[in-house]
Amino acid sequence: MGDRIDEMKGSLKQGAGKLTGDQDLEAEGHAEHDVAHAARQTKGIGNQLKGSLEETVGKLTDDEEARARGAATRLKGDAQRTG
Repeated sequence: MGDRIDEMKGSLKQGAGKLTGDQDLEAEGHAEHDVAHAARQTKGIGNQLKGSLEETVGKLTDDEEARARGAATRLKGDAQRTG
């Protein structure tokens, strides 16, 4: 959740900078937004990969618990990336 909040704060700073003509504030907000967005995307990709791997291992070993845990982790990654 922290990355989404940081994205929002960056967007607000960027908008305030545009509104007031403060190019430094606008650039700072843009940078904050982009850094938080990249962090969220990276975490989401990591969870998608981890979940897919665990889900596949669960299928190959007939371990329904591992398969379900992997699917849940993969879906968590999907949600992190779509924000």
